[in-house]
Amino acid sequence: MRYIVDGQVVLLRAPEGPLAAYIKPFAGSLRKQGYALKSIHRQVQIAVGFSRWLKHQEVAPRSITSEHPSRYLRYRARWARPSQGDAAALNHLLTVLRGQGAIPAEKISVRRLTPVERLTEAYELYLREVRGLAEATIVNYVPFICKFLKDRFGHGPLALSQLCASDVARFVQRQASHLHRKRAKLLTTALRSFFRYARYLGKTKLDLAAAVPAVADWSMSSIPRAIPAEQVRQLLASIDRRTAMGCRDYAILLLLARLGLRSGEVASLELENIDWNAGQLSVRGKSGQRSELPLPAEVGEAIAAYLRRGRPQSTSRRVFLRARAPIRGFRGASGVGSIVRHRLRRAGLNAPTHGAHQFRHGLATQMLRQGASLDEIGEVLGHQNPQTTTIYTKVDLDALRALAMPWPGGVR
Repeated sequence: MRYIVDGQVVLLRAPEGPLAAYIKPFAGSLRKQGYALKSIHRQVQIAVGFSRWLKHQEVAPRSITSEHPSRYLRYRARWARPSQGDAAALNHLLTVLRGQGAIPAEKISVRRLTPVERLTEAYELYLREVRGLAEATIVNYVPFICKFLKDRFGHGPLALSQLCASDVARFVQRQASHLHRKRAKLLTTALRSFFRYARYLGKTKLDLAAAVPAVADWSMSSIPRAIPAEQVRQLLASIDRRTAMGCRDYAILLLLARLGLRSGEVASLELENIDWNAGQLSVRGKSGQRSELPLPAEVGEAIAAYLRRGRPQSTSRRVFLRARAPIRGFRGASGVGSIVRHRLRRAGLNAPTHGAHQFRHGLATQMLRQGASLDEIGEVLGHQNPQTTTIYTKVDLDALRALAMPWPGGVR
């Protein structure tokens, strides 16, 4: 006798065991997350087999732990070929069961933090709560500090009062030798920030921030690699907007190319950030500050097309969602970067880089050639420091000459 689960999945017989009553809610949860019918059927079969095995093992729901799925899969491998998604299916099942209170939450033993870990956690909290730094800055600073403290104190007790200038100099010299110039500068900036924090705590009396050596820097030493306007046009034309994924990727690439947004800004964009009546887009930049940008008609139409025809149903407020289950927003900038790489490869374009930032550089270069001032370019790109924008003066000297002021007194 056939047994139908959630109106879609057909089983040869009704589920058995302690989890039989939860098979339908499990299938419904998978459907809401956007899994394909074939994947739902596969995961439901794994869950049904797991429940039957628990019955034979005489395991009650309240006794289920995270070890039982791995034991079941080892047992199942004796007569069925393992699949890559089997463990994930049972993890999904346990999550649903815990959410419904059917099994207890897993008790996780808390590992005692080392002195270095405790201090770096406190420093991270200070950067976030007291200094109000952007998350991207914190993520860059903290690993450097953790590495410095481990290098100096290992897993033993911390004695920041014993630090001296030679400790700092030796660490920077060793690390900077195998870091890119920009990463090396980030290292020294992070160390200065930490030593100011140490004095703030009263742990050091010396001004060790002043002992951090400077990393050699040549202003405007490299030219930003910008994707040419013609390649942008070819890339956009190569996308099939009749598909849901094509609608999404086209809108994302337009945001990168026409507004110069960073990949992280695109990934974190939420539905509330679009003011359709005013034709504006609210974007949270690297510093955490929000800026209002005009929404070009071309970009607005592409986003609207995706929302109407391509965006899966979801409770997520993110504008752009993953095309594959589980349906949710991108975890970070890497999701947008992956789309850029995929589309460049599909279009067969030999772009300057494989990353999303080249569109930002391309927009700035194009604005400069069209006569925009550096202030205007910096405002569009959301630069906090005007010096950041001056790098684009190296891109097109002819355009720069057109912006130059005449020499006082004329040519002599």
